[in-house]
Amino acid sequence: MKNTLVWVCRILVGLLFIFSGLIKINDPLGFSYKLQEYFEVFNITFLDGLALLISIILCTLEIVLGFTLLTGARAVKVAWGLLLLIIFFGFLTFYSAYFKVVQTCGCFGDAIPLTPWQSFTKDMILLALVLVIFANRKGIKPLFSEKNGDRLAFGSVIVALAIGFYAYSFSPIIDFLAYKVGANIPNEMITPPGAQPDQFEITYSLKNKKTGDTKEMTDKEYLKSGIWKDNNWGVVGTPESRLVKKGFTPKIIDLSIKDAQGNDYTKELLANPFNNLVIVAYDLHKTNIDAMGNLNALAISLRDNFNTRAILLTSNSAIDAEAIAKKNHWIMEIFYVDAIPLKEMVRANPGVMLLKNGTIINKWHYHSVPKYDDLVKDYFQK
Repeated sequence: MKNTLVWVCRILVGLLFIFSGLIKINDPLGFSYKLQEYFEVFNITFLDGLALLISIILCTLEIVLGFTLLTGARAVKVAWGLLLLIIFFGFLTFYSAYFKVVQTCGCFGDAIPLTPWQSFTKDMILLALVLVIFANRKGIKPLFSEKNGDRLAFGSVIVALAIGFYAYSFSPIIDFLAYKVGANIPNEMITPPGAQPDQFEITYSLKNKKTGDTKEMTDKEYLKSGIWKDNNWGVVGTPESRLVKKGFTPKIIDLSIKDAQGNDYTKELLANPFNNLVIVAYDLHKTNIDAMGNLNALAISLRDNFNTRAILLTSNSAIDAEAIAKKNHWIMEIFYVDAIPLKEMVRANPGVMLLKNGTIINKWHYHSVPKYDDLVKDYFQK
């Protein structure tokens, strides 16, 4: 009975750690953005430059610990690693939930978004399972010899790292983002008729000017009681808002494309019925200038031969963007978007999207952009 319980815990924890690690290492750049949110919360932003490396190491560690737990290799060390890691994750998710700082933990990347409290609950269940494994760590028998177990563990490290570096250098193998190939951006921004939005409850702190009495009331109680008619009672501080029922939220809620003067071009650009070459560079100071030069040459060829509109989306200031574009002789029209949606569009700086009627026909990391002839054959001569 005891052995069965330990095996059940090993299988559940091992598979969940492997799954969690694979989901995140499929998009290591996206997980690094989440780590940077935590760095900001804990005032350790000096680690921002290491976020990608830490992202790949953490994901690899999850995969390797999960795999070696299943094979039984180095059971004592693996049990310690699992315990320390789940305590660390539990602390982060509790801190996020209690202090309402990072509102999506990134435990399963963008594939399965979880609220902080959901993430914390998941971690506590995992902790209970890991404690069973930890208490019986010395009795876990390996499935293979020590030498072969170590070889398999090393192999899992190589596979995990290979996936991570491939996904970073090209694109996520599976795209779970709202801006995936085939998505129609305008449709992803719409709330369907009849769909219920999020429902919130607002709590007011009130104080009586004459007596000094204080009380708290929800927005419904505040209106129903008629206390707002009494001039002796006033609202103190900022009302607190609490989500009481989750409603429908469009996948894309924060996209606004503007020119240097602040004019909104979102609808115009997304309604263009022809192929549009959209170059995405969330930060031109950090972008790959050589890659931008190649994309500029591609934009010139498509403009001259197919009258293709080429635009550059960036979050830099208009002054900086125009100066950099002028210095490098870029011909793209420049528009401005917040960095967050730009980072979601393409996991690259720069990246490329081919848009038509607001639909993402395809998109590429700058390492994998097709050659001009291939692009024309596949997308412009059909």
